Amino acid sequence: MDPNTLIIISAILAALSAGGIGYAVFGRKIEESDRIRNRVAAIGGARGSTGVRGREQQRGAGGGKRNLQAALKDLEAARQGQKKRPNMRQMFAQAGVEWTEQNFIIGSIVAGIVVFLVMLTLGYGMLLGIPAGFAAGFGAPRWVLGYLAKKRQTEFSEQFVNGVDVVVRGVKAGLPIGECMAIIARESPDPLGSEFRTLVEGQKLGVSLTSGLERMMERMPSTELNFFVIVLTIQGQSGGNLSEALGNLSTVLRERKLMKAKIQSMSSEAKASAMIIGALPILVGAAMFFIAPEHIGLLFSTTMGNMMVAGGLSVMGLGIFVMHKMINFDF
Repeated sequence: MDPNTLIIISAILAALSAGGIGYAVFGRKIEESDRIRNRVAAIGGARGSTGVRGREQQRGAGGGKRNLQAALKDLEAARQGQKKRPNMRQMFAQAGVEWTEQNFIIGSIVAGIVVFLVMLTLGYGMLLGIPAGFAAGFGAPRWVLGYLAKKRQTEFSEQFVNGVDVVVRGVKAGLPIGECMAIIARESPDPLGSEFRTLVEGQKLGVSLTSGLERMMERMPSTELNFFVIVLTIQGQSGGNLSEALGNLSTVLRERKLMKAKIQSMSSEAKASAMIIGALPILVGAAMFFIAPEHIGLLFSTTMGNMMVAGGLSVMGLGIFVMHKMINFDF
């Protein structure tokens, strides 16, 4: 086959792989932004279409409902503003690490250069050395940050239901909500205890509860915490029985936890199949490397072999991300 044709095919495969990666990474965020935008429009539409006379009637008849709608609209607008890509400092806070931006950037550059030089030393050439160095210097460190952040958010979500129950029992016993949060900060393990300790210490320094919870949402963008903040905000605007509202929230969170476990059990077979399918080419290639290294070596020592490896990795990457989207359910 003509080398120019191979180059064109490799470029097309790389573009398709990049498109699949972009959709897998940003597709869910775009969908969430659309849902939030529709939610804000639905909440604020009726309020925005009424005139002055309608507002006066609402003050007399449905002032509580209007205040509730306004609170929800402001909260959803604030959430929409927080959907921007977090900066490096926020990523460190979400992952629970005490790194600095300077050390992270220097470490990423050093890792990329080392991997690039190792690939050149082993004789794999520039065609594989540059992508490998870019992946080691740019992709791998951010993947590690994302993994640590996701793991920390999962642990927080598992522990948060018990924290809500502590608040419910404390409010029923007559304790203020600030004291209930202090109990969570003292008695709960990390990351739940550390996040509430930061919240309690901020309140001692004069930070309001709403502002403290908003800052906690930046450090821990958890759905369960978002529900908790919404309940407290609505209760503060419209009043009502806080213990009953938080008790209902605790029930909802436990049902979500059971649903998540059920989804994981139902999708475990598909995930195992995807892991086997994704690992099979790598395992077969490694076996062939030990059985017939002179044949596998042509993939790394020749230009056509390098193009075939790049094309195969592109197609495999696209397939892995497609399977990832198919077997990971959002609820």
